[in-house]
Amino acid sequence: MPSLKDLKNRINSVKSTQKITSAMKMVAASKLKKAEIAAAEGRPYAERMERMLADLIATLPDRTSAPMLLAGSGKEDTVLLVAVSSDRGLCGGYNNNVIRETRRLINALTRQDKTVKVLCIGRKARDALRRDHRQRIVDTLENVTRNGADFAPARDLARRLRTMFGDGEFDVCHLIYNRFKSAIAHEVTVKQLIPFPEPSVVTPLGSEPARAEGRFSAGAYDLEPSEDQLLGALLPANVAVQLFGSLLESYASEQGARMTAMDNATRNAGEMIEKLTLTYNRKRQAAITTELVEIISGAEAL
Repeated sequence: MPSLKDLKNRINSVKSTQKITSAMKMVAASKLKKAEIAAAEGRPYAERMERMLADLIATLPDRTSAPMLLAGSGKEDTVLLVAVSSDRGLCGGYNNNVIRETRRLINALTRQDKTVKVLCIGRKARDALRRDHRQRIVDTLENVTRNGADFAPARDLARRLRTMFGDGEFDVCHLIYNRFKSAIAHEVTVKQLIPFPEPSVVTPLGSEPARAEGRFSAGAYDLEPSEDQLLGALLPANVAVQLFGSLLESYASEQGARMTAMDNATRNAGEMIEKLTLTYNRKRQAAITTELVEIISGAEAL
């Protein structure tokens, strides 16, 4: 049985932890408000960029002269997975969801005899994946969203991915990130980044192709300059925009998950303090009662 001093030290320790988790909850809540607004404002832009490209591609008579970011390399032997996680923990299942989905995709693709490479954004994905897939990790980008999501890192990463694709280091690139839904909910999303996916077909990794009727609508346009020139400018921009959108969504999801996790931790610490205090009071009362009994017994013996 712990002594009164041990219980008192334990109560003080839990109270200190409760102060830390409460402070982290308030910090995450303050960051979440700004991140949520940024994600909500950036989402329509990224979605509209995809729709505009899909409508433009639908007007092409053929893809023989299309840019490589649209036509692809002609094969799908090497797949690059870009996993977006955080550099810090204490955010519930935020990182675990991305890591679990990345592992599932690696297993599904390797069963299809494909070469899989992984580029990690955030230390948590790297630390978890390198236990089983160290040889597949090509690089890790740290502190990308340390001070919030910014367009500059997304632009630089998009330029790097385009260079790797042009050099033949991969044939297909998929982005794995958490899509923000609310402060207590986020959804793991897998999006094909390079080459630009077929507008009318949705093909989740590891499953059979399925038609998505009505997802995009082709329109009639008079284009100036030509379609090829527009695609040559829009396709590289789309890679950066989609990466930036995923960083916005991920950062908002991280702050929401951290706020929820720290709120639960603060509540649990409060419950533990109550139980420890009750145990401490009972043990202290028992000790006082024992001392009184010993004093009375000694007095009666005299």
